[in-house]
Amino acid sequence: MNSAVTVIAFLVIIAGAAIGYLLQQPVIGGVIVLIGVILALTLRTAAEWERSVVLRLGRYAGVRGPGLYFLIPAFELVYTVVDTRRQSTRISAEDTLTADAVSVTMDSIMFWRVSDVKRAATELTDYRNMIAQIAQTSLREVISATTLGDILSNREAMDEKLRAYITKKSDGWGIGDISVEIRDVKIPPELNDAMSRNAQAEKEKQARVTLASAEVAIAEQIADASRIYENNPVALQIRQMGLIYDMNKDRGVTILVPTGMANALGASIALNVNNPDRPKPLSATAFSPPPGSGSVPKA
Repeated sequence: MNSAVTVIAFLVIIAGAAIGYLLQQPVIGGVIVLIGVILALTLRTAAEWERSVVLRLGRYAGVRGPGLYFLIPAFELVYTVVDTRRQSTRISAEDTLTADAVSVTMDSIMFWRVSDVKRAATELTDYRNMIAQIAQTSLREVISATTLGDILSNREAMDEKLRAYITKKSDGWGIGDISVEIRDVKIPPELNDAMSRNAQAEKEKQARVTLASAEVAIAEQIADASRIYENNPVALQIRQMGLIYDMNKDRGVTILVPTGMANALGASIALNVNNPDRPKPLSATAFSPPPGSGSVPKA
């Protein structure tokens, strides 16, 4: 008997006592008090998510609720109240060997609800504990039949496989809407370090392959540019000037670049030699001592 039924029965008994005492109607008051007592013994309530399993003289009489319902005093009783809401159960398997002989520890969570109140209450001694045990044994079986790579790479398939195991074993228990999610997978530290190094080496390999591909692409573009510059020297000189400008524009330094000026000067000199009309250079005159000097001055 819950608080609502207690309040209702108490108010009815108080009303009957007041009528019998104040109105001098003991018979009517006594009847009302008796009704209040009967309500206290027979009236029950169940919440929206609760279902009450009622036994009549030890046999199943039905499921009552939600809301108000009545019991036959001395003949019917509430055997148990079943929660029909969706519930969660944590399951774990420690140090379980996979199909490739690797010891793992796995934590999972299972969601379920009671779909058949009669079966869950009358055919199972403790449906919560039994579904948890079935889930734990199923988890160990699934781990033993799966390799470590499949466990780590395809958890959705692992969840579906575990759900199928639990559903098959709990068939006929009145429990449905089962779903399982793997929360965590722990492997030995040594194996974890080895897998980390393997993953790092794989990433370095991919980086080097990418760098080599980029170098090949750059070399092909440079080869194409060299063919263009070979056929167009002006374009090459413009490119050189652009590179010199880019090197000098931020730092403000002076750069000495070898050019073909010497070759140009050599070609000019050769042209003058072959030209007979070229102006002759001034020749040096001999030095004559003044008259009366007896010797030639030394340089």
